[in-house]
Amino acid sequence: MALAQIQQTENPHCISDFHAEALPAPSDFVLPGIMWGCASELFTPAFWKFHSRSNRKDVNTATFKLGRSLLEEVAVCLLGGHGLPAELGLAAFYRLRDRQLLRAEVDRATLEDALIEPIKLGERERRYRFPRQKAKFLWHALQAMESLPTIMPPRQLRDHLTTLPGIGPKTASWIIRNHYGANDVAILDIHILRAGATMGLFAPKSDPARDYFKLEDRFLEFCTAINEPASLVDALMWDYMRRVGPTATFRSRQRQSELALCQ
Repeated sequence: MALAQIQQTENPHCISDFHAEALPAPSDFVLPGIMWGCASELFTPAFWKFHSRSNRKDVNTATFKLGRSLLEEVAVCLLGGHGLPAELGLAAFYRLRDRQLLRAEVDRATLEDALIEPIKLGERERRYRFPRQKAKFLWHALQAMESLPTIMPPRQLRDHLTTLPGIGPKTASWIIRNHYGANDVAILDIHILRAGATMGLFAPKSDPARDYFKLEDRFLEFCTAINEPASLVDALMWDYMRRVGPTATFRSRQRQSELALCQ
């Protein structure tokens, strides 16, 4: 999953400002069975609250946009995700956009040829995964965007997008979050699932393919409980978990167990 860069707050007063909004005690429950923990402990509810609060003033609906229009957002999200490095998906999108190929008149073979061509990232050339399949999905999406209703609530548009080939709830939610800054959807990729499982919000083996909307409701409930926008919490979780999550998850779960023993 790709994300427009969130600027980390450099304001030296951000922590004192944050403390004006007092956190509950670490052993208090933010949701049944889930304790706040300490803001200094990785991936506790207090940790996410602190970082979301610290970044909130620097984030608006434009923060998440990767494309300049809804059509471009559909294209960039379709070309990313599914285990593909974010940088490679973005590079593929920029190639198609720069060559003016994101148009309904462009045929599938032309899209496929552009995706098959090696992409240079830094000093290396990389190959885009599944170029034929992604070209097919993108071609269908470009056709569909021609007749898309111009006025539709974001969440309703999310559900409409899932009827297109290759666009499931996660990709559709990603498009809607990015383009509208929507706070009533969640992008439940592996990083968000890992963050939720670390806190005890999700079961360790939760399956979004089967229970996407139930897990989404649970995530949105958590964001409401910590009083932070779901769009920002989702983005922060994705960014932190992809960089340091796998090495810190065990310690965070261990800390939750320690807090439970203190009750």
